Amino acid sequence: MKKNILLLTFLFLLSTIQSQNFSGTTGIISDDGLANDFSATVSGLTPSTLNSAFGLVQVCLNIDHSYDADLSVFLVAPDGTTINLFSVIGGGDDNFTATCLSQTATASINTGVAPFTGTYKPQETIGNANNNQNGNGVWKLRIFDSYPQDQGTLTSWNITFGVNAPTPFVFTTSNLPIVLVNTFGSQINDASAINATMKIIDNGIGNMNSVTDIPNNYDGKITIKLRGAYSSILPQKPYKFETVDALNVEQNVSLLGMPVENDWSLIANYNDKVFMRNNLAYKLFTDMGHYAARNQYCEVLLNGSYQGIYLLSETIKRDAQRVDISKLDVTENSGIDLTGGYIIKNDYWDASNSWLSNNHPIDHPELDVHLVYEYPKPETITTQQQTYIQTFINDYETTLYSPNFADPINGYRKYISVTSFIDYFIVNELSRNNDGFKKSSYFYKDKDSNTSIAKLKAGPVWDFDWAWKNINECSFLSVTDGSGWAHLINDCNPDVNSPGWYVRLLQDPIFQNNLRCRWEFFRSSILSSNSLNAYIDEKATYLDAAQVRHFDKWGNLGVNTGAPEVDPIDPATFDGQVTKFKNWIATRIAWLDANIPGTTVGCALSINNQSIEESIKLFPNPTSVYLNLSIKNNEIIDSLALYDATGKLVLEVNTPTKETQINVSLLANGIYVCKIKGASSVIKIQKIVVLH
Repeated sequence: MKKNILLLTFLFLLSTIQSQNFSGTTGIISDDGLANDFSATVSGLTPSTLNSAFGLVQVCLNIDHSYDADLSVFLVAPDGTTINLFSVIGGGDDNFTATCLSQTATASINTGVAPFTGTYKPQETIGNANNNQNGNGVWKLRIFDSYPQDQGTLTSWNITFGVNAPTPFVFTTSNLPIVLVNTFGSQINDASAINATMKIIDNGIGNMNSVTDIPNNYDGKITIKLRGAYSSILPQKPYKFETVDALNVEQNVSLLGMPVENDWSLIANYNDKVFMRNNLAYKLFTDMGHYAARNQYCEVLLNGSYQGIYLLSETIKRDAQRVDISKLDVTENSGIDLTGGYIIKNDYWDASNSWLSNNHPIDHPELDVHLVYEYPKPETITTQQQTYIQTFINDYETTLYSPNFADPINGYRKYISVTSFIDYFIVNELSRNNDGFKKSSYFYKDKDSNTSIAKLKAGPVWDFDWAWKNINECSFLSVTDGSGWAHLINDCNPDVNSPGWYVRLLQDPIFQNNLRCRWEFFRSSILSSNSLNAYIDEKATYLDAAQVRHFDKWGNLGVNTGAPEVDPIDPATFDGQVTKFKNWIATRIAWLDANIPGTTVGCALSINNQSIEESIKLFPNPTSVYLNLSIKNNEIIDSLALYDATGKLVLEVNTPTKETQINVSLLANGIYVCKIKGASSVIKIQKIVVLH
């Protein structure tokens, strides 16, 4: 009898240690974007110290809500450790019903669908609470409802402690730069930017970076908000931020070696499991001789929580080192000053930021097209400036749709840079990027000269999250044989109508021939299989360590998430994703090789590369430590030399490579003349400011 009592006592104590459950308060979830805290008091926890032997193992909840993606749900431990259980998932669907979060679950909450009944891995490990803290105390379920009009109710929630608990995730080092953002408890939203700080640690290529290193690239204030439309509803959030001074005034800085500016983006990669869709497209457009947003890979910590791999990227903006067009002030409303510069885009629009075109797509006359003012901004562009750019586009479209549209003097070529339009077409069709022809589709025009009209240029290319894949949005985008023209997106009743300019341009045999020649030219260089695969392999190697952490965080490797891909099997390894990516490109190129219209007769006359001088960039300028040389053609440079104000040679680099970093940290503050020499002559001269 005594033995039985001892056995029962032992089993009771074992079960008590193995599983101890505590429930929390419930109530209305206000939809004002403020924190809703619901508490659970834990007392008598045995043992009380939380670690891998015994700790937090599960959180379960029930929420009634008519729009799940409005919600961000966090667990706050007694010591203040905050764990993001999930944020902005489920789209417009309803409720979380018997939803449990545990690290032992097979599937991530990111891969579930409403009402998320079952057990899932949370977006951030609950093991972070098992940090040797005392588990007795007040725990909180903190819920943010970011959008009005649909309050919800937390009907129940509980936390469970047990044996074999998960341990904290500790991010310490990376071969990628590390970006640390702190919002001091404020929620980042898409309505207005909030104040935050940012630190960037970058010890250079080939060196490891640690979160404990002293920030050596940036350490200061920023304002930050969510960016993107569809991408902002995915679990890994994209952000737009500005670098500012102590008074919140815009402050131009160089980040990760990119030219000084104050507008930047952190582009998320939840929808891109090779992390290269944007990066590769921007590289190709740059290699063709045009501006595209510079970018650098990094790993991000937000308020101490690991967020995965991002691209820290330039935004599209009028700037001497970005879209290099003339500044247009509100006072410039007549004469040649009124002619530029302008940036417009085909994108989401409303009555306050756009105008209705006088013309309709030639293949879809039933569709209206609105074009958006990007620069000057809708809130600053004057009536005269609106009238000018509207008239210019109307004159172009009227000519484009006229019987004599292909006239070499008075046809469409009078208004557009044919080379930029062809290269823009190639990058977006190569990636089968339907968004490139209906939204995130940019064009810009510089100021006229006294003797000629500045032509409309296509670009910069932007936003390839839904590209380089087979997606279930339109019949010709879902096929797996590489076929289909992305520029025919108006055939699919798009959410934003395309102006359809390429439909008409491709009716001109000369444009076709120019396109074919340009395609063949690039197929022998930057678009060759060897070149593309070598670049992809290089980036895959660079990202190989970081991708493990990224996918462990987001849990979507091997599951079709993000853009609605139609491929039945999603590779469950990073190497498999890279192979799939390369195979998709090879299949697409084979189809384009067979279907790009035109002939190669007279190709030497039609390949209109930018001048050598324009394809050589020096940045940042001013600079303090490094001057970067970037050469975007095949020109061989003999030397780069810097001369001080007296004409004395102070620094020289012989036979620099296409991407060279020059240390100017030992030079005194001042203005220097940089001369870049080719085989037989000076091909570029530029003033460089060194300011430590």
